[in-house]
Amino acid sequence: MTSLASRGARIGALCVLVTAVTACGLLPRSGPTRNEIFAGSVQRDGDAFVVEVNQRVTAATAVVPALGFPPELLNAGLADTDVIRPGDLISLTIYENVTDGLLAGEGAAAAVIEEVQVDGTGFIFIPYAGRIRAAGNTPEALRGIITRNLDEQTPDPQVIVRRAARDGATVTVSGTVGGQGVYPIQRPTRTLSAMLAAAGGVTVQPEIAQVTLVRGNHRGTIWFQDLFRDPAIDIALRNGDRILVEEDGRAFTALGATGTQTVVPFDAQVISAIEAIASVGGLNPQLADPTGVFILRNEPEPIARAVLGRDDLVGAQRMVYVLDLTAPTGMFEARDFVIRDGDTVYVTAAPITQWNNAISALTGSLTNTVGAVNTLANAGQQ
Repeated sequence: MTSLASRGARIGALCVLVTAVTACGLLPRSGPTRNEIFAGSVQRDGDAFVVEVNQRVTAATAVVPALGFPPELLNAGLADTDVIRPGDLISLTIYENVTDGLLAGEGAAAAVIEEVQVDGTGFIFIPYAGRIRAAGNTPEALRGIITRNLDEQTPDPQVIVRRAARDGATVTVSGTVGGQGVYPIQRPTRTLSAMLAAAGGVTVQPEIAQVTLVRGNHRGTIWFQDLFRDPAIDIALRNGDRILVEEDGRAFTALGATGTQTVVPFDAQVISAIEAIASVGGLNPQLADPTGVFILRNEPEPIARAVLGRDDLVGAQRMVYVLDLTAPTGMFEARDFVIRDGDTVYVTAAPITQWNNAISALTGSLTNTVGAVNTLANAGQQ
């Protein structure tokens, strides 16, 4: 009996010491415990609302980036690529119905004038035809103007007008594409998707590629893949448009008892909590408390009001969402809860982990626990 009592006293002494060390926070750890997070809630005079995730919370917080083009970009029709613009290069072939023409010269059937550039005011100069306004006309209309002007100088002139491929209607394509540069708007490249293809396509994963188009004071951003899901957003291009392709810059932070603690960029347009955990190696089976998965974020006022059912909140609110993966619907809630840019996903350590750490810190290893108890008990009897 004395031996049992002595052993019980020793174990009791160890438990008291372990509890004291654990409670004092003297042990190294990756972050707060589940109870400490709850203790910091507004409900307990803290500065964050701690909310357990359910279907209502999941629905209220399921917000994804709203991308799209404004009506000013969507409603623009296809550009008429036949219309001549300032900067275009014009080639002319002029046939004269005489043996010694004004332009062709003796013995030549026609005169070829290569690459006449339309100046900034929209005009070109043709010998004997004079200064002619080319911008705003189609090649056919310009042909008629030149023919009439030359008809006064040479009998029955025949004119062919061609516009060179490299003209004055261009767009700038930058970012993560195969070939950045300034590209002409031609008949095959009058739409956004066609121009991106001409620039070599996107060089990041299509799922996370964003395309921004700037036209004057109007701009819009879309997901690259939406170009092929919705033909309505494959908008027509205009001279001077600027196109920028970028990788999605959103990210979340994973901390605590996960496989990896790091900043994780989004690899899809929408990521759920269960996918976020899986992307960092899942829960650490030796450390994690599956009842203590937390998502920390600053929630905009409208969403915070919807989640908490309150209309007295002003401004963004600190929110801590709690997932219990051991609950009957816990895995489903984690699958449906949407992670957003800037979120922190934190997994607490299981309570037994703190006890194991405390015992290891006090005894060096669990195998030496009995010896350590004896030492502590003997020291107390002296």
